[in-house]
Amino acid sequence: MANIKSEIILNVELDENRVPEKLNWTAKDGGISNEEAKALMLSVWDSSAQESLRIDLWTKDMPVDEMKVFFHQTLVAMSTTFQRATQDDKMAATMKDFCDYFAEKLELNKKD
Repeated sequence: MANIKSEIILNVELDENRVPEKLNWTAKDGGISNEEAKALMLSVWDSSAQESLRIDLWTKDMPVDEMKVFFHQTLVAMSTTFQRATQDDKMAATMKDFCDYFAEKLELNKKD
């Protein structure tokens, strides 16, 4: 039986100073085709070096208020993924407490 492969494509359009102007991504298995994004964070684990490698990009027109929400949602997702991957409920709860604190300090839950 052949291995199944899936591809995720990231396209970054840069200005003359190599600052991202446009980000697009495609994940055909997920039904995503050349969708625009304003920011992305990608982490890859290098097992041989025992370190995390990252790509953090955002377009120059990414609004700061949206960046704060993006960070908060990413932190919440990371705490959920941490719990699923490690079954460490206590630390996952601590991480979620920090996410609540983060949202409170940035006033992300405030209703207009």
